[in-house]
Amino acid sequence: MTNSVISTDVVDNTAVIDTEVCVAGGGPAGLMLAVLLARQGIRVVLLEKHADFLRDFRGDTVHPSTLDLLDELGLGDAIDQQPHRDAERMTVTFADGTYTLADFGRLRVRHPYIRFMPQWHLLNLLAATGEKYRNFTLLRSHEVVDVTRVRGIVTGVRATGPDGAVRIRAYLTVAADGRGSIIRQRLALPLRTFGAPMDVLWFRLPRRATDTEGLDMRVGTGRLLLGIDRDDFWQIADVIPKGGFAAVQAAGLDAFRRTVAEQAPTYADRVQQIRSWEDVKMLTVRVDRLHRWHAPGALLIGDAAHAMSPIGGVGINLAVQDAVAAARILAGPITRRRLDSNVLAKVQRRRMFPTVGTQAIQVAIQKAFLGKVLAADRPVSAPRPLRLLKRFPALQRLPARLVGIGLRPEHLA
Repeated sequence: MTNSVISTDVVDNTAVIDTEVCVAGGGPAGLMLAVLLARQGIRVVLLEKHADFLRDFRGDTVHPSTLDLLDELGLGDAIDQQPHRDAERMTVTFADGTYTLADFGRLRVRHPYIRFMPQWHLLNLLAATGEKYRNFTLLRSHEVVDVTRVRGIVTGVRATGPDGAVRIRAYLTVAADGRGSIIRQRLALPLRTFGAPMDVLWFRLPRRATDTEGLDMRVGTGRLLLGIDRDDFWQIADVIPKGGFAAVQAAGLDAFRRTVAEQAPTYADRVQQIRSWEDVKMLTVRVDRLHRWHAPGALLIGDAAHAMSPIGGVGINLAVQDAVAAARILAGPITRRRLDSNVLAKVQRRRMFPTVGTQAIQVAIQKAFLGKVLAADRPVSAPRPLRLLKRFPALQRLPARLVGIGLRPEHLA
């Protein structure tokens, strides 16, 4: 397994694992952090509540900054071998034509494109990398249910697994368990929330060989449809007004199919593949941020610290960069047993600027653009900024850099 210490509590007969760092959540942030810490000789136990990573409708864009980090880890060739599509441009179609939102080909980086690939390929690769280290433990089908504390200091977590209750005792506990983080709930850290005018309906449609490749984004009347190329199928995100799913369902499945076909006539011959509401999954969009990302003995990163809007698909990349910054800042203090709240606060200070900046841009786009699109009762033409980008194509490098690189890219060293 690892060199973590395993014992049994004599009081309640619970299995106990002693380690240096316990990470809750096997998403991009949790896996990247666990791998980077294990790589530096730190004992890590990572808890993932599912048996595998095969879940649909998660963030699936891997941006240039993350591809650079995978190169630095020596995983560039391995990630290239996974099924994927690379797109140099992000375009969006309005009533008056198709416009380029971002041209990644204009970036002077090793990977001038965004990569679309099912998230489980990235997670499986990171898990396989971590399992090469003796001091890395991935416990699948283990769900965190509570934190443990001694004199106000977090000392680990309680979890349930296939064999019953488990307690992880750790020098540091990291919450990377997403926007529904149990650890965040248990610590009751103050949270600032921002409005989001939309929710997202996810579903699949077959893809034809004659279809466009990469990303297919279309603005319709009161809706926005986004298609992500999965080679033999499209993963579709239908952006609807906040809380509007009940009204969509009440109108009936036939009406929903018609709306999809009207927004994207290319799909009209295949919308019957949406056979029931079981084929449609809803993502409730939230944008929020903790005032403080840490407590004595605990740190929160990724969506557990700051839930992002799906605008730009930057959630994975911000989460990964959180993990890289945390590993770089924390590894030394953990090894020397000099970890305290001042050190944990350094992680938040390092990552606060890109988080606040990105969320501010997302909220501004929601208010100035998405809110108006979702409230429209007639076809929508491209807004002035997009017409400006079309007139001066060199400016397309700016949104490409913001989306693809971010406000503060991180590196391993």
